[in-house]
Amino acid sequence: GLIGVLIAMFLFARKTGKRFFEVTDFIAPIIPVGLFTGRIGHFINGELWGDPTDLPWGMQVRCQEFYYLCVSKLQLPASSVLSPALHPSQLYEALLEGVLLFVLLWLLANRRPPLMVVSGAFLLLYGFFRFLVELVRMPDAHIGYLWADWLTMGQLLSFPMIFIGVLLMGLAYTGKPGNN
Repeated sequence: GLIGVLIAMFLFARKTGKRFFEVTDFIAPIIPVGLFTGRIGHFINGELWGDPTDLPWGMQVRCQEFYYLCVSKLQLPASSVLSPALHPSQLYEALLEGVLLFVLLWLLANRRPPLMVVSGAFLLLYGFFRFLVELVRMPDAHIGYLWADWLTMGQLLSFPMIFIGVLLMGLAYTGKPGNN
């Protein structure tokens, strides 16, 4: 999906005579709105739950409605009625990747930073927030942990976003080619 969106933005920029990063810097502050609604959809559908927790806002789910979660991921007996309290990681992501990311990018974009800064900030912050939430989220059942019982595929995929975000911001502020 990301590759398709990047190609579409490239073609749009080319057709309208805009620079690629003019388009991405314009679009980046709006993306968190879609991320927010997607994460709320995950919550409503009971997808992407976090690990068990004893925090007061942990949420239990009905095992009859979320059989796969209870039996396959949590390895509860098939007769279980409720799961243990779980981190509502979808809501954490909705707040971090949706609300907070939107506010930060909107404020940054309104300051008119150099070209590529808003795009770089989006990648850096989105990758960082995803990495953080993955610390309390159950890994995908078919993948599990990749290393040391804490590194997940989501965290591994966040590293390139963080790196590219830092790279874009560095290039933007040092005046290197590509940002003019």
